[in-house]
Amino acid sequence: MRGSEPDSRNRTGGRTRIHVVSDVHGNTEALARAGDGADALICLGDLVLFLDYADHSRGIFPDLFGEENADRIVALRTARRFEEARALGRELWTGRDRDAEILGAVRRQYAELFAAFPTPTYATYGNVDVPGLWPEYARPGTTVLDGERTEIGGRVFGFVGGGLKTPMNTPYEISDEEYAAKVEALGDVDVLCSHIPPEVPELTYDTVARRFERGSTALLEAIRSTRPRYALFGHVHQPLVRRMRIGDTECVNVGHFASTGTPWALSW
Repeated sequence: MRGSEPDSRNRTGGRTRIHVVSDVHGNTEALARAGDGADALICLGDLVLFLDYADHSRGIFPDLFGEENADRIVALRTARRFEEARALGRELWTGRDRDAEILGAVRRQYAELFAAFPTPTYATYGNVDVPGLWPEYARPGTTVLDGERTEIGGRVFGFVGGGLKTPMNTPYEISDEEYAAKVEALGDVDVLCSHIPPEVPELTYDTVARRFERGSTALLEAIRSTRPRYALFGHVHQPLVRRMRIGDTECVNVGHFASTGTPWALSW
């Protein structure tokens, strides 16, 4: 099994080709093409676009509160002034039904995004996703996995969704213990798929945001002990290193699909 850059070849001669995306963040148009030429699509989460840090006019937040307020909250978060960012958020939400407005906006995005998934798609949650809504939108042909395994083309793939607790307080952040239990439940797999990376500085540092994102020590321990062929993940949009080996395992950040629109390809 080998990783490769995507191209337009279809499956030939008994080979299997998988396309992998992560951090879709509302890029429905590119998502609809992501499975072209592949036997299956894997999505590693973050379908929802709350706020585009590159274009503050895009996402749920500016739709509700305007681009100027989006500029303000991005500046505060980038400066790691999280208490001030939360205070701004509380001020903006005063007198409004926060849960109802956000869930309504998420539902509208999910209706378009899940309709764009090709068949078959194997997906897990990102830290900005809302898992409780996925059963409403996942159609036949889309398999949702979290702390679970599946076989694709004779290889075993394990999936771990969500992120770990951070000051950002995104919708699907869980404790280290809960996350580690999901990783342990997978056992030995050929390909370890997660939204967040293993806890390695080169893989967790975002060169544009200029901060370390949270990675998982449980993922790193599983890579060292079970030695999957590949560990695939996203979450860090502009990583210091996109690909590195840990022992026998090739660790790959499959990319910020919202900006690239290009899936990463795996074939064997």
